Formats: sequence, structure tokens, C-alpha cells
Amino acid sequence: MRHAYAVILAGGSGERFWPLSTKARPKQFISLFGGRPLLSLAVERLGGLIPPERVFIVTAERLVEDTAAAAWNVPRANIVGEPCKRDTAPAIAVACGLVRRRDPDGVVCILTADQLMSDVETFRQTLADAVEMARRGDAIVTMGIQPTYPATGFGYIDAGEALETGTVTRFHQARRFVEKPDAYTAARYVEGGHHFWNAGMFIWRTETMCRAFAEHAPDLAELCDRVAESGTSEELDAVLRQAYPSLRAISIDYAVMEHARNIVMARGAFGWDDVGSWPSVAGHFSADLDGNVMIGACEQMESQNNIVVSENRLTALLGVQGLVVVHSDNATLICPRERAEEVKKLLRRIAARPDGEKYV
Repeated sequence: MRHAYAVILAGGSGERFWPLSTKARPKQFISLFGGRPLLSLAVERLGGLIPPERVFIVTAERLVEDTAAAAWNVPRANIVGEPCKRDTAPAIAVACGLVRRRDPDGVVCILTADQLMSDVETFRQTLADAVEMARRGDAIVTMGIQPTYPATGFGYIDAGEALETGTVTRFHQARRFVEKPDAYTAARYVEGGHHFWNAGMFIWRTETMCRAFAEHAPDLAELCDRVAESGTSEELDAVLRQAYPSLRAISIDYAVMEHARNIVMARGAFGWDDVGSWPSVAGHFSADLDGNVMIGACEQMESQNNIVVSENRLTALLGVQGLVVVHSDNATLICPRERAEEVKKLLRRIAARPDGEKYV
């Protein structure tokens, strides 16, 4: 693992976690789980595998200082701020350039700042095996999670034949990436047994990914080269400020993964949870006898199957069922549990208000 580097993408806004997650304090800084921010947990789970000096974090420029506080053991020079949001592919091009200028033989592990793994030891084993697979040749390694229900909020990986690798982790050839399906298609994927949730984690040698960018996204290959050639933090900032405004916003799935033919999928069995919306929070906390999950100062009477999160004041429920109620210092959300995925639509409406910016 001496050539392994972790790059944590921490530029997301976590809109489905509104109102606790906002532009000023996005999801990766929320301390609902274990009393520490999700970003801190993402760094901690690399312990014993990749040391902090080989961990990079790519975030929004305005979040650099908060990121440094949450990931206090990562060197400040390893935290890079994007001047504007351009989705995951440009951020990953920057990441590859950062690692390449440090170590031409580096293996890059692209990870996320806002996920949970219940079995950290198995995650570390899976990541170590994925690094070994990437190091052996030209494979782009991704992680797929066995679906436990027909989720429509995740992308899927169509897994092909199993590979003989001699590792603890099982690997498959990845046939294709599938965007978020409708409910019927997702149910067919779960029943078929060879579609896995796309966890958004990728492992590759820098050389492998640079070739993929050169073939499928030349503008990002150029960005990677310019980052690798920058000698100081000031030079890197200048490169990003000059390049980013003209870059297209595109995900790594669209830019590379849908075109590449050398993708291998590791089967992740480490209790992965994207915690992408309020209903997903319920699985990480104990419910009361009426099925209510209540976090913070909450009280209920004759209410069932609600999720309540209350910051700095009491929130009380009387005679209601199946609601999500989230009270932050700035705003309050109330919606049926089954409509919690629509919070992003609501947020766009709030942002359009004359005073919307102070709420989002």
C-alpha cells in the first residue's frame, strides 16, 4: 500500500438533508452519526491503511477552512478548493494530477465524504484488494454493493463474469453502468441478482486514468497534466482559477465510465449506506415502541412511525403518523416519509424566494 493515495470528494451540497444540510454547512459536516462529522469518519476509516499525509480532499473553495477543521489530521496543503462546482469528473482529474505530481506510480482511491460503512474492517480489506487489482495492470476498479431493496435513487453496475483474483474480495467484470432506474426496473435488477448499487468509489493507477481521460475527455486530461505540473499551492490555485470556469459540468460516469471497457467491480459487503435522504437515517437509530426515531429534544404522544430531528429546541408531535420533521436553527421541514426524496424540488422553490438564499 506504499503507493496508495486516498482522495475524498467533499464538494457535495447534500440537498436531500435540508434543512440540517445547507450550502454553508453541507451534509459532510453534520454530526448525527457517532457525534462526529461524516467527513471525519471518512478519514478515520482509512486508519492503518492509508496515512493522513497520503490523503487528499477536494472540496469547494468556500468550504476549505471548515474541511480542515473536520479533517484535522489531514495536512492543510492536501485540501484543495474548487473555485466553482463542475461535478465529479473535473474534481477527479484534479485528484489524479495531485497524486501524479507526488508519486508517478501512485494508485488513486476516489472516495466520498458522506457515506457510512458499518463494517470498517471489511471495507479496509476490500479497499486493499482493490488497490492490488489496480496495481497489477490497467483495470479501473469500482465498488458495487449488493442491493437490499429496489432503490431508485442510486445508479447501478451490471456485473458480468466473476474473475479469479486470489483475493479475499470477489471481483467481476463490469459490463455497464446504469443511471437511476424507475421502480419497475429497479425491482427487476434486484430480482435478477447481477446488478449492484454504484457506490461512487473508484481505484486506479494514475497512468491508467490519465489514458482514459486522454481517450474520452481530452479537456480533463489537459487539466490533470496542468495540475501535475504545478509546483506550489499558489500555482495550483492559479491553474484551477483559470481552467474551471470554462470546464463542462460532467460526472465521472458520463465522462469515462460509460465508455471504458477495462472496468472491474469489487463486491462490497461492508454495510454501505449512502444516507442520502431522511428516511435512510432511521436505520442508524433505535425507534421507540411506536416506531418513532427521535433525535434531539423531542416528545410524542399518540404518534407512530415518524422521524424527528430537532436542534436546540423541543419539537413535539401529537397524533401524527409517517412524517419527517426536521427542525434546524434556520428552518423547519415537515413532509410525509414517502415524499422525502422530493426535498430537492422544494429547495429549488425556496431558493427562488426573494429571501431564499438565507434558508438554503
